[in-house]
Amino acid sequence: MEAIKEAGIDEVTAICGGCMSCATCHVYIEDEFHALLPTRSEDEASLLDSSSFRTEQSRLSCQIELSDTLDGLRAKIAPED
Repeated sequence: MEAIKEAGIDEVTAICGGCMSCATCHVYIEDEFHALLPTRSEDEASLLDSSSFRTEQSRLSCQIELSDTLDGLRAKIAPED
């Protein structure tokens, strides 16, 4: 989420500031990287369940910790509910 905001992308509002309480940082992660991410927590899954745009590739960007393993990760910003 921070990387998206630092890049000046305004479509991710992240109104909770990364506290995982709003789901306004919902993104779709490409398959090749999605498999490298840890499993969603119950809280993250619950917030994503509230979105009518949830898919298997859905994640909250505030819950993705960037690392060398994720170098080149691409995400598409999900539509807002």
